[in-house]
Amino acid sequence: MTNMMKVQGRTAVITGAASGIGRAIAISLARRGCNLALADLNEAGLEETARLAGNGVRISRHRLDVSDRAAVAAFPDSVRAAHPGVDILVNNAGVAIGGTFEQVGEADFEWLFEINFWGVVRMTRAFLPLLRASDDARLVNLSSIYGIIAPPGQSAYSASKFAVRGFSQALRHELEGTHIGVTVVHPGGVATSIAKNARAPKDVPAEEVERRRAESDKMLTLPPEKAGEIIVTGIERRQARVLVGNDAKIVSVIERLKPVTYWKLLEKMRPKA
Repeated sequence: MTNMMKVQGRTAVITGAASGIGRAIAISLARRGCNLALADLNEAGLEETARLAGNGVRISRHRLDVSDRAAVAAFPDSVRAAHPGVDILVNNAGVAIGGTFEQVGEADFEWLFEINFWGVVRMTRAFLPLLRASDDARLVNLSSIYGIIAPPGQSAYSASKFAVRGFSQALRHELEGTHIGVTVVHPGGVATSIAKNARAPKDVPAEEVERRRAESDKMLTLPPEKAGEIIVTGIERRQARVLVGNDAKIVSVIERLKPVTYWKLLEKMRPKA
């Protein structure tokens, strides 16, 4: 096994591949000659990703709800019908909901966890046998900058992304000595539609929801294409952790220095940002 992972000629499964970071990862991998199994609920988006990524690599498209236990369990068979094996699994699919813990109801909290956390766990369980069959495999789980810090109003989202981070770290230790490496990714403010598409708690006034969405949207500045390149480069370099964007890098340092009081410092910095 060489120091760098060679992705050319290998096969990657990517969830949430119809737009945003998932699409960018797919395009970056295809540019390097990696075959793709693209999964999402948005079939039109999958077609567009396949069109943008197509450069002679083998691409299959799969409609998949990662919160559907039975669908995820059956998904490896669908991938195997189109590809000889799987070498890279990118668990990218995710959703958001804004609001404090008291504003976010239990059903909405569970809906988010079914996708952001249980989707990652079930996909990992479903594809581990195929990754084990590869001579050089990589499991890539998308956490967030909010898997490093936990701002007010992000209790559900942060909880799910901290869970992904912890799960990934434990799995990395468990898989040490095998052919499977684990990468956890912490994107900062990437210009995707996640804020625009975030679910709103039922009892929060519409104007408050729009104000929060506008505030969140302002922080999403890094082009997805750059994020995709950073993540794929991290895969090639076998990085255990990938921080995407200068904001993620700065915040991770502040959190390390001030693990309890980082939010006070970040609040002071925010007007200048």
